Amino acid sequence: MSELTMTSQRKSISRARSITICAMLSGVAFVLMFLDFPIPFLIPPFVKMDFSELPALLASFALGPIYGVGVCLVKNLLHLLITTTGGTGELCNFLLGASFVLPAGLIYRRCKSRKGALISVIVGAITMALLSIPFNYFISYPIYSKFMPIDAILEMYRSIRPEVNGLLECLVVFNAPFTLLKGALTALLCFLVYKPLSPILHQK
Repeated sequence: MSELTMTSQRKSISRARSITICAMLSGVAFVLMFLDFPIPFLIPPFVKMDFSELPALLASFALGPIYGVGVCLVKNLLHLLITTTGGTGELCNFLLGASFVLPAGLIYRRCKSRKGALISVIVGAITMALLSIPFNYFISYPIYSKFMPIDAILEMYRSIRPEVNGLLECLVVFNAPFTLLKGALTALLCFLVYKPLSPILHQK
């Protein structure tokens, strides 16, 4: 057997293992989507916290950013099978998750160190928080307002902070910081579990 053939086989095996790990992480992410919870004092209760981006971030660090985005995609496709939001929530969840794990994975791939990992998750979390504003303003809330009047949605925000005025201000004051917090907590969990899971994630 030629060296070229052996190298090709090793690459095929490695790719198959990566896809298998990606599928397992997607399943975990799908389950984590159901373990959501509200933070009423920070944001209206219809916006809930979950850590389903954690497996995607692990995949992005261990396997590469494309695999991280893949986990975000698969978990939302699975959730779409049982959704009641008509796919709107899944679309925004995918876009936000991808905007977090993609830049984080790209930066970490260039600088695989603790400092590089820290910078990558900071950039990823900030990117996700900033993009949450246009994603929600142009995609989520226009569709949600067809089922619930926008004034009713705004009243939920005003019950926490009465002086907010308009949807855009609500997204800047509430949703962006909430999304930043979500990214920060997900990053913290990633730092805690990445090393213990590293032998599995790196197929050793």
